[in-house]
Amino acid sequence: MSDVSPDAVVNPTGLRGILKYIPLFQDQVFVIAVDGRIVADDNFGNLLLDIAVLRSLSIKVVLVHGIGYQLSELSTERGVPISDRHGLGTTNEATLNLSVEASNRTAHDIMGNLARLNLKASLVNAVRATPVGIVKGQDHLFSGKVERIDSGLIHHLIAGKVIPLVSPIGFDRDGRSHRLNSDHLATELAITLKAAKLIFLSPLPGLSIEETLHRQIAMEDLREIVEHGPERIEENTRSKAIHAIKAIESGTPRVHILNGQLPEGLLQEIFSNEGVGTLIYGNDYQQVRRATSLDVRAIHNLTRNAVKREELVHRSLQSIEANIDDFFVFEVDENPVACAALTEHPEEGWAELASLYVMPFYQHTGIGKRMVEFACREAKRKGIPRIIALSTQSYRFFTSVCGFREGDRETLHPSRRESYDTAKRNSKVLYRDL
Repeated sequence: MSDVSPDAVVNPTGLRGILKYIPLFQDQVFVIAVDGRIVADDNFGNLLLDIAVLRSLSIKVVLVHGIGYQLSELSTERGVPISDRHGLGTTNEATLNLSVEASNRTAHDIMGNLARLNLKASLVNAVRATPVGIVKGQDHLFSGKVERIDSGLIHHLIAGKVIPLVSPIGFDRDGRSHRLNSDHLATELAITLKAAKLIFLSPLPGLSIEETLHRQIAMEDLREIVEHGPERIEENTRSKAIHAIKAIESGTPRVHILNGQLPEGLLQEIFSNEGVGTLIYGNDYQQVRRATSLDVRAIHNLTRNAVKREELVHRSLQSIEANIDDFFVFEVDENPVACAALTEHPEEGWAELASLYVMPFYQHTGIGKRMVEFACREAKRKGIPRIIALSTQSYRFFTSVCGFREGDRETLHPSRRESYDTAKRNSKVLYRDL
């Protein structure tokens, strides 16, 4: 995402803007965490319209709400001081009682707004909590943390076209109530449900570090800041940053932080390259791994049809096994659906990407590009300045999608030219400088 104003973003509600994202997001789970202040905002009804759009595109939405704003309002209204607003510190009995009331009120408001839009929803008690206990000598009393989530119940509701609504009050084994931090709750839900996205909606435009709004940041860079300089992160988003790291480390690919008061902000963030908030991303290649001897037959079966169509050079089982250290695969549900090989020649300053293949069902979903980017990243990490690829039928993919340029025979390193001439495939010579 680039640093642009919301007005500069093409309206994502146009069909053309949304269509290209549907194959990526359809049937995926999005956990959307809404701060209490956003629930109380005049734009909340519009935000639920955005969620209705997501549901119409077969995106599975789980909604989590906070109560910090409502709890403060109740505290002032009742003249009862609270021990902690956000569920991060100690929750005494008076604060717990107000938290339960604030949670009930907030959930009631959300359910009413969803009903007005004819969206089915259910408030679920799918979260088992356990006390935080004593931390650094301080008893957190009625503050809790997530012990277990009944994912079966949530998936059952989703399958019935019902939006699960989860409140930041959890129950322990004995039915006692505990105040939960909504950022923590949303993160645990995203991890358990294997969500494609975790989205935090707050009154702030995104994640600010040293008073500078970041439109995107790698999880590794954010973790470095949290570990060595957390004070650099704006205090009101520090909790979200910490939980974003945990979510991504546990398998959630993307975490977004954005202003929930921005009209159509949720759709603009999801359905445009630029976005309007902050994208925190993990390793794009976390589903890409180095192949092992157990993958030899799978790789051979993957590429067999492409070899018949003369898209790829034939490799026998023995050849693949002998060079298995060069291969990497992309997994879906622990099954390889794509493969490629990277032959490295660091002493000569080049590497070759070969045997790139994606199963037809998974083509046009970005997997091929991710495989290429993984190879480029591996080569660059080892100080190799150039990567080449030879292609007879897919060269447009390399040049149009992956940033390769078309060369000729002379582009090849002298040690590679002889085998190129011997093959007599007349392949396009493609290269990318790293």
